[in-house]
Amino acid sequence: MTRTLPAARRGFLRTAMTVAAAVTFGAGLAGQASAQETLRLSHQWSTNDIRHKVAQIIADEVEKADVGLKIQIFPSQSLFKARDQWGAASSGRLDMMVLPLSYAGGRHPEFNLTLMPGLVKNHAHAKRINESAFMDEIEKIANANGVVTVAKGWLAGGFASTGKCIRQPDDVQGMQMRAAGKAFEQMLAGAGASIASMPSSEAYNALQTGVIDALNTSSSSFVSYRIYEQVKCYTPAADYALWFMYQPVMMSKRAYDNLNDAQKAALAAASEKAEAYYAEEGAKEDATSIDVFKKAGIEIALMTEADFNAWRKLAEQTSYKAFNEEVKGGQKLLDLALSVD
Repeated sequence: MTRTLPAARRGFLRTAMTVAAAVTFGAGLAGQASAQETLRLSHQWSTNDIRHKVAQIIADEVEKADVGLKIQIFPSQSLFKARDQWGAASSGRLDMMVLPLSYAGGRHPEFNLTLMPGLVKNHAHAKRINESAFMDEIEKIANANGVVTVAKGWLAGGFASTGKCIRQPDDVQGMQMRAAGKAFEQMLAGAGASIASMPSSEAYNALQTGVIDALNTSSSSFVSYRIYEQVKCYTPAADYALWFMYQPVMMSKRAYDNLNDAQKAALAAASEKAEAYYAEEGAKEDATSIDVFKKAGIEIALMTEADFNAWRKLAEQTSYKAFNEEVKGGQKLLDLALSVD
């Protein structure tokens, strides 16, 4: 049976899915399934990326359920550009997506907390945050704007540069950097870096042409975009990970509401399997990325506890401070996140 969370910690979609999944599959339920319906799922990564694999699990499991529902995946920004997906899903023009939620932080600044430096400590901590009051609040904002969460997932990441290694804030002074999300941009600017904003899918060309000297992104993206071909030093997520980004599978509320009970139940079961895979494999991505970069002859620079604390102190003075000043109720939301042990 599908896991039932305490009422105060269930998001809109999880509540609806749990109810739907409790329905027994049978002749009566199968009769509810209408003609084949196809949902379009968009994401920005290659088919080798973990986020594509998570989406593929959902698509495969839904198709196996034989409830008149198919999910067609459009990888590599072939349907929508990365930063256009939120608007398309919230308006009902896109059915499903895998989205770094901070990409929608310009529309909903609360989402910038899902990519806040030093907020998530490790993968076990990320799992606890998924079931916290903080995540409930994030989900409410998404629901109110026409989007629901299908499967939750966090990925860790680090830094890479074409020059010297990045361990401490002083190391980025004078660099031209790509950073994922407003909060990291604020922190890196506070350390003396210049910022070039772009999706991680555009970082390879930017490094190749000298538009940027360094970047931070997920361990998975470092590998899937072959960043090791363009850099000299890699600072991965290891014992200390400054960078954690929430990248869930999400769905237009309009599309979800159009599903019948059998389809919702199939989606619930598929999503539960995908979320478990996401959590397990996401934690493996860090070690895999280190191996890939080592084999490519790239120097590996591990961050120490002192390095981490230096970044966290800078984040408190820049990113955290700005968030609290700019976002209504920001301090309360930040406190909710920080209260998760």
